[in-house]
Amino acid sequence: MVSLIIGNKGSGKTKKLIALINEAVAASDGTVVCIEKSPLLTYEVTHKARLIETERFDIQGCDAFYGMVCGVIAQDHDLTDIFVDATFKIVGRDYDEFAALINKICKVSDEAGVNFTFTVSEDQDKLPEALFANAKVI
Repeated sequence: MVSLIIGNKGSGKTKKLIALINEAVAASDGTVVCIEKSPLLTYEVTHKARLIETERFDIQGCDAFYGMVCGVIAQDHDLTDIFVDATFKIVGRDYDEFAALINKICKVSDEAGVNFTFTVSEDQDKLPEALFANAKVI
């Protein structure tokens, strides 16, 4: 399952994401991963979640991000959840390309049994309809 937390800057997306990460860690029998651009959530998220900073690996754009996510999934068969903060800072603001990425992520999510949650800094009505074909807004 792929979920999107959508809203403009200051709307509480990251706080909601942090709560969801900590809840997932408490409920999961496996690994919970939080992907962020830079180390901002280190003290907000429980130490039991695995934090990955994309800046550290020079991950930029949808293709690089998709490759990284597939690598994380391939490496850890106990993975249950992946949370992504500041998505557009990592993949860029090409909304059509982002919609295509989310559709690919949906397939990986179903095949691997991994839940994904992304924060998206934008008004929902400015995003393409294709984005919502397989992902749900929470």
